Amino acid sequence: MYANSQKALVVGSLAAQMARRPLVWNLHDVLTTEHFSAMNIRLAVTLANRFARLVIANSEASKAAFLEAGGRVPVVVVHNGIDVERFAAVDPEQVVALRQKLGLRDGPVVGLFSRLAPWKGQHVLLEALAELPDVQAILVGEALFQDEQLYAEQLRKRAAQPDLEGRVHFLGFRDDVPMLMQLVDVVVHTSVAPEPFGRVIVEGMLARRPVIATRGGGAVEIVCDGETGLLVPPGDAQALAAAIQHLLKHPDLARQLAEAGSQDARHRFSIEAMRKGVHQALAALQEA
Repeated sequence: MYANSQKALVVGSLAAQMARRPLVWNLHDVLTTEHFSAMNIRLAVTLANRFARLVIANSEASKAAFLEAGGRVPVVVVHNGIDVERFAAVDPEQVVALRQKLGLRDGPVVGLFSRLAPWKGQHVLLEALAELPDVQAILVGEALFQDEQLYAEQLRKRAAQPDLEGRVHFLGFRDDVPMLMQLVDVVVHTSVAPEPFGRVIVEGMLARRPVIATRGGGAVEIVCDGETGLLVPPGDAQALAAAIQHLLKHPDLARQLAEAGSQDARHRFSIEAMRKGVHQALAALQEA
């Protein structure tokens, strides 16, 4: 039995017992109180310890948090896999047309791709933009939960203030992320709490865009600072602004990081790489 979420772990624990089959849990979360209640963490760890034969974590960060929360099950790390070809097959002419459709002015554009939530740190980008008067931004994503709606409203109010007015474009959820990523000059990741993985970081790399990410969680397993992207401290708007400005002023460096990031992402984070890792983990379990 293979459980691919925390909810699936609950159901899978019962199903595995009834079917008398070993249970494997694919852990996609950092089990800390920054993300979950103490009760949810205890439930997940207790079920895993009692019923799972193996945990497959999507990052070293997720693995470490599980063990620190009391996990006693063997854990292997298999990073998430992304469809690399989806980010390669983008028509440049369509990118130009999309920029015009969105009403973007001439000049640099940065992109942040995430649901609107306090821990995702969109407010950090807005404060960084206040120091970069010639830079525009697109925010792709929307609030998912009721308690995130207020944060989304606060972001829009901040973006409407004179120093940012007309430079921040809220696009909501989109199904053309690869094209939007190729539209921007820099992809930024601004989470103020550790990411379990950091899928949008990989997607930005696959789109051949220089990426600036927050140092922490799974991001440090994806980005090699100064080689495949740049890392900045969480919540530091000045550091983010400086990193954006540095890439815009040094286009050769930006291209170098983008190319190196793309090659690395295609090698380490493809669907095939993930499939191989999961297969090896399951094969080792069967042999044990």
